[in-house]
Amino acid sequence: MIRVGLTGSIGMGKSTSGELFAEAGIPVNDADAVVHDLYIGEAVALVEAAFPGTTKDGAVDRQALASKLANDPSGFKRLEAIVHPLVRQRERKFLDRQRAAGAEIVVLDIPLLFETGADKRVDKIVVVSCDPQIQRQRVLARPGMTEEKFNMILSRQTPDAEKRARADYIIDTGQSIDAAREQVKNIIADLQQRSTVNEPTGGKA
Repeated sequence: MIRVGLTGSIGMGKSTSGELFAEAGIPVNDADAVVHDLYIGEAVALVEAAFPGTTKDGAVDRQALASKLANDPSGFKRLEAIVHPLVRQRERKFLDRQRAAGAEIVVLDIPLLFETGADKRVDKIVVVSCDPQIQRQRVLARPGMTEEKFNMILSRQTPDAEKRARADYIIDTGQSIDAAREQVKNIIADLQQRSTVNEPTGGKA
């Protein structure tokens, strides 16, 4: 089973690309969706203990948490220490299920793939990218987004140029959705060919 790490900086179109892999029949584990689920489940009490006043009605209040982190960026490390092990646990269960189901290829959609060392757990890396101007337009069009917040998020992410240099495949989302879909199909075809010939993979368990 080939484990594909899918990543990309904010506004690059990673979520859309993940949907295109799923649309093509490839099982996708979306780390963002897992975190969303954890924020209404097992992470709630842990986050409240570490960041008092950031939960409401039995769920993590993302806005309150973001505000607290903006005032104290050192809190990111504490939050990651809570969330990352839970996300890894879900990821392992996903891989076990797909392995048992006989999946040839799976996608692990991980925003901070390089930043958290998750690149060592995958066999191939797909980086989603586009022109910086398109990225900026997309991000600043989001509700509640500011230049300051955008720059803070970028400062915590590996630069796009470095991501691209470390990628096995790159999806350019600066064109149409159909162009991105075609790129995804080509990547899947190449991976299936590698899977058929049993190419050794470099990922670690």
